[in-house]
Amino acid sequence: MADEHRRSGGGRGARGARGGEKAQGARRSLFRRRKVCKFCADKIDYIDYKDARMLLPFVPDRGKIVPRRISGVCAAHQRKLQTAIKRARQLAIIPYVTE
Repeated sequence: MADEHRRSGGGRGARGARGGEKAQGARRSLFRRRKVCKFCADKIDYIDYKDARMLLPFVPDRGKIVPRRISGVCAAHQRKLQTAIKRARQLAIIPYVTE
């Protein structure tokens, strides 16, 4: 059965690995600049959980912590940011969710 699965093109459909390509040469020529970590650029080592003004851009209205692929924060600072947001929530400095 595994051989039949491989021959049939896999589980992603017959469009190829990229999904919905319209034409082979039709790619967007949009170049996205890589986001630079805000904390590395400003040379911030300690992310203070008491500084709500710094934490709020990373928590939208729904209350979820913004992932690093969207915020552009490096992995080390994302871990520190996550801890600071959770501590600030515990102390009611920032809300879990807004209405």
